[in-house]
Amino acid sequence: MAGIELRLGYRISARSPSMGFGADVNLEASFSTSSYEPEHILQVLNVFRRSGTFTDVVLQVEEQEFPCHRAVLCASSHYFRTMFMGQLRENGQSVVRLNEVTSVALEHLLNFIYEGRVQLQEENVEIIFRAADLLDVPALSRACVDFLGKCMSHFNCLGLMEFAKHYSLQPLLEQCQNLLYQDFDIVAKQDEFLELPVEKVVELLDSEKLQVQEEVLVEAALLWVHHQASQRKAALGKLLERLRLPLLDPVFFINMLEADDLIQDSHECRKLLQEARLYRTYGREISSKRTKPRRQSGWAEVIVVIGGCGKNRILRCSVTEKLDPTSGKWLTSANVPGYKYEFAVCELHNDIYLSGGQLNSSQVWRFLAQLNQWVSVGSLLKGRWRHKMASLCGKLYAVGGYDGQQRLSSVECFSVFENVWKPVAPLLLPVSSAALASCSGKLYVISGAVTEECNTNMVQCYDPVKDQWTYMMRCPFSQRCLNAVSLNSSIYVAGGLLDVLYCYSPKVDSWSKVAELPMKLENCGLTVCDGKVYILGGRDECESVTNRTWAFDPLSGQLTEEMPLTQSLSNHGCVTITQHLHHK
Repeated sequence: MAGIELRLGYRISARSPSMGFGADVNLEASFSTSSYEPEHILQVLNVFRRSGTFTDVVLQVEEQEFPCHRAVLCASSHYFRTMFMGQLRENGQSVVRLNEVTSVALEHLLNFIYEGRVQLQEENVEIIFRAADLLDVPALSRACVDFLGKCMSHFNCLGLMEFAKHYSLQPLLEQCQNLLYQDFDIVAKQDEFLELPVEKVVELLDSEKLQVQEEVLVEAALLWVHHQASQRKAALGKLLERLRLPLLDPVFFINMLEADDLIQDSHECRKLLQEARLYRTYGREISSKRTKPRRQSGWAEVIVVIGGCGKNRILRCSVTEKLDPTSGKWLTSANVPGYKYEFAVCELHNDIYLSGGQLNSSQVWRFLAQLNQWVSVGSLLKGRWRHKMASLCGKLYAVGGYDGQQRLSSVECFSVFENVWKPVAPLLLPVSSAALASCSGKLYVISGAVTEECNTNMVQCYDPVKDQWTYMMRCPFSQRCLNAVSLNSSIYVAGGLLDVLYCYSPKVDSWSKVAELPMKLENCGLTVCDGKVYILGGRDECESVTNRTWAFDPLSGQLTEEMPLTQSLSNHGCVTITQHLHHK
């Protein structure tokens, strides 16, 4: 019985009273001998093909003829099945010409169709795949894709990625992309990258998925340009425009960019370098797509919530927490020294400053973000609370407030370099619990309390060059317990028991409503993160404190509810900094 295969199959198909539950046994048997195995038959057919024996059609490619058997072609190829079994004119032709297929590729394809074997090599796999894809031989296409996946490396992943995109080979595309995103620093040193057209380099530098530091991308862009400097130097500005130059390590910035002759000779590049220098001096006042961290770099903008009050105004909190909006996770941080209330907070140079608070505190603390530590810095000239603080042109300004007896008109300016507060021109109208924001090189004090019972709708603008305050267009409300932030040359105001987010445009000196809030809020947190205005917590008209948060996107005009605070808070500080999160 050697070489004979016997298969027995049983199938229960009907009930039989004699067996209780019923069974009808159907025997199936199949036999095969080694001399008539399908593989042997295909090998014989391939011999017939090569000798032209029993063939009934000729495939013509590049003036070379391939006699074949229609039946064999139809059995493996949807393309030939449609051609020879349908109404196409080729059905009646004895010679069929094929275009877009090479004779070498067709020979490999026919060997695969007839024998189920193919010799794939890095030199021939792409032309064989193209033939298999065109002539619709799925089994050979899959074999080629599997082979390409095994051959993928840092040397060829860019070319394979384009190949995979062209033929919609999603698994191969993802495999190439994963290697590129993880090891771009290695890929960028290969010849394949250096020979890319500028459009492809721009596309790569625009990607948010590259898991490398920004310095690696700058090095890659400069390497590509200097590879053919005379032809490519004109593209340098286009490439650097895609890079986060303001976020580069200062030493790297000087050594790699300030010392590069091609960059210094480019007017476009000089403007980009100036933006980076201003960002280092002025911080978040300089805002563009280049000041936002790349998502996979490990750096991200985080919202920091500081102190505040709980369910009643007596329950005060010194906790500092950070929210990563991308992951939605809250991270603990160093607590504020002592229990602060009605203080002011501000971000400058990626550190956080906290000043004043009840009762008449003149103390100022600086949170060193990279060290996760609060340190004491120069004290205010006058103790105050219910005031506001903002950064302008690289300095801090503490504005107005209350001293327990009267609203203050005094304004102080802090130099980080000198660690000293100095007086500047006072407010035209003393206010407390007003909104304050810097925008386009000036300070704007909006609304606020002028007495215990009375608020103002005045907008006061400070010009640091002239050291002078002037009145602007009045705001459409008279409230206290407000906050303001600046984004894209506009100022957004929330709080004051308003259920509207207002926007003020200094350029045209006009106000508008941009979003309806689901509840009235005062003393809510307000900050800008990832190009959106975040509204966090606050207190309603019934003195109830909330943990709800919302984000307003100026581009879409949509207000969305976001990750809530870990506890209900009002009168808390709220700022945004950039931090390395130690995860990707």
